[in-house]
Amino acid sequence: MSPDVDVLLDRARAWLSEDPDDRTRAELEAVVSAAASGDAEAGADLADRFRGTLEFGTAGLRGALGAGPNRMNRVVVQRAAAGLAAYLVEQDPSGGGHRSVVIGYDARHNSDVFARDTAAVMTGAGLTAWLLPRPLPTPILAFAIRELGCAAGVMVTASHNPPQDNGYKVYLGDGSQIVPPADAGIAARIEAVGPLASIARGGPGTVLGEDIVDHYLDTVAGLAGDGPRDLDIVYTPLHGVGATSVLQVLETAGFAAPRVVEQQEQPDPDFPTVGFPNPEEEGAMDLALALAERTGADLVVANDPDADRCAAAVPGPGGWRMLRGDEVGALLAHHLIARGTTGTYAASIVSSSLLGKQARAAGQPYEETLTGFKWIARVEGLAFGYEEALGYCVDPTHVRDKDGVSALLMLCELAAALKAEGRGLTDLLDDIAREHGLHATGQVSARVADPALITAAMARLRDQPPTALGGLDVLGVDDLSTGSAELPPTDGLRYHLAGGARVIVRPSGTEPKVKCYLEVVVPVEAGAEDGVQAARINAAGRLDALGSDIRAAAGL
Repeated sequence: MSPDVDVLLDRARAWLSEDPDDRTRAELEAVVSAAASGDAEAGADLADRFRGTLEFGTAGLRGALGAGPNRMNRVVVQRAAAGLAAYLVEQDPSGGGHRSVVIGYDARHNSDVFARDTAAVMTGAGLTAWLLPRPLPTPILAFAIRELGCAAGVMVTASHNPPQDNGYKVYLGDGSQIVPPADAGIAARIEAVGPLASIARGGPGTVLGEDIVDHYLDTVAGLAGDGPRDLDIVYTPLHGVGATSVLQVLETAGFAAPRVVEQQEQPDPDFPTVGFPNPEEEGAMDLALALAERTGADLVVANDPDADRCAAAVPGPGGWRMLRGDEVGALLAHHLIARGTTGTYAASIVSSSLLGKQARAAGQPYEETLTGFKWIARVEGLAFGYEEALGYCVDPTHVRDKDGVSALLMLCELAAALKAEGRGLTDLLDDIAREHGLHATGQVSARVADPALITAAMARLRDQPPTALGGLDVLGVDDLSTGSAELPPTDGLRYHLAGGARVIVRPSGTEPKVKCYLEVVVPVEAGAEDGVQAARINAAGRLDALGSDIRAAAGL
């Protein structure tokens, strides 16, 4: 054996000596045995598990389940909980504040185990631990933090990641996800945690009653005003935890029960009917769209597995089509503005520029933030915030995070009102395009096996900047890594193109991907009967050209 393998084997055996989980211990014992006998594949597996550590950042932790410091497991989770507890105690050393933590979890593999471990570590550190009563949507956790006056919250979820993953999302007392410097402060405390045996474990904490869930559901249902409720809805939770919450909210708000995709209604951590449990991914919505087609529904709505995102599809002349996240964002903004919702309207930099035009036309402030709801939620005076990846915040007073349940209700309310007028969501999108120009968005997303390719792609774009993309001149480039008065630094490039078009390139924060966000703006010819459709056709061609050129420029 090489010295490297010997070192890895020593680390693995040390890990085995403190791993409290029978399953991960047995899994690692098999890998160690094979690697020790010279199995090259097992050696590579061991190296991947032990040459690195799952990094704690602004998204908390997220990774594949399994044994080792570069996986999600009980050792990693307990160390993370101990580090978070130390950070919270340090922030309130006198104990004068309300030092409590509320913990939620979804239905993924081991989510409940990780939640219980977190509670025991928190109580062991002298903090009060509250556990949500069952697997529930992430926005209920965000709601509970503010409702209970907690110092922090933890949600065990990997959102829409593949079934082999899990994650650990941390919120502070304002109910929004952590941002710098809190992430670095917590990471430093995690790094300082000693052996697992040195972490004090206390009692199991207190399991909250259903009243906190009911309060959230009633609060969401109360967002709907008086108005039409005739709407034939198809809904899917994509094997996640959203169904019971969504059905209750719709019923309380006066809607008829939606048709739920039976094969996807119950939580299932293996997500057996979808290749990737994300409503944006090709094929994920096929069962819902087929059900809508068979039943003549008015609207399809969906949540991702932890129900913090909302997707929608509408019927049209060519059949059912998914609405883009930016389209849903524009519809919800229109609805809230029409209802008289005042305050700052905000979107991430990779979302459409249309929201800014809608807000300004309504005399409301607009703010652009970095990607991620951790930034949107912190906008002062927030009235509505969204990001193109299907995340919407329609009630920041109660949930300072994206909330797929409340967004779904607002979209259904809008669709029902339009149906009563003999119109649909696409008709309203056409109206918005006539007023502000057609804003068409798209995305080029390249998944890579080697993270070094992401670094290479960003370096290539900086070293050899394109002068034109999609036949449009590049008028200016913002290197987002330098930051600005409006935005903290982040790895990304933003190209301003002729005609109001934009391209933004950035590494994904949660997956091994380079993402390129595209937008073109096409004026709609006034008075032309087919003006919007002509603009859509024009925009589709421009987006294709943009996507092809930025992919080539990045070497993807």
